[in-house]
Amino acid sequence: MTTEPPPASPATPRVRVLLADDEHLIRGALAALLALEDDLEVVAEAASGAEALAMARAKGPDVAVLDLQMPDGDGVSVATSLRSELPGCRCLIVTSHGRPGHLKRALEVGVRGFVPKTVSAQRLAEIIRTVHAGSRYVDPELAADAIAAGDSPLSAREAEVLEYAADGAPVAEIAQRAGLSPGTVRNYLSSAVTKLGAENRHAAVRTARSRGWV
Repeated sequence: MTTEPPPASPATPRVRVLLADDEHLIRGALAALLALEDDLEVVAEAASGAEALAMARAKGPDVAVLDLQMPDGDGVSVATSLRSELPGCRCLIVTSHGRPGHLKRALEVGVRGFVPKTVSAQRLAEIIRTVHAGSRYVDPELAADAIAAGDSPLSAREAEVLEYAADGAPVAEIAQRAGLSPGTVRNYLSSAVTKLGAENRHAAVRTARSRGWV
């Protein structure tokens, strides 16, 4: 009498990962290290926000690992789009500029993880699994910094106008880009400077950027 071997148990589905980072060396090294994990599969890579969205639409990843600062759309804007277009895709942001305002904006749009680029590949793999399972992970130091910094005192319009002023643009140009009158732009800039306790709008931009508020 012969006995048949028991049926093989189905393989555990692998977590499909999209990596988006404009630094090719970092992205390539990370892809190679994650490929060593049996349960993770890097299905797409991207070097910009626009490319990340295109690759996500084409490949349908389970988790998108997004650099915070990329050309053609930063990590938060990409995560915002993915939340509406691919709600099943969890987003995790990695950054070398973990400022409090960035973390707050990321969490507001549904980002499930926020970690510094100093994290090891092995630890990142663990966090990808955590995010994929539906949990959230925020680096403790970044979370503590965000709590200590508090919320931005700037209104949405003040932050917008201040960001337009970051490259030294004159009031007339800022007004045109923001769709406001020059007088209104001056009022918003003056209010932002006062709220941030800055000497002028250039100092206000530096303060707001250092805290991730613009």
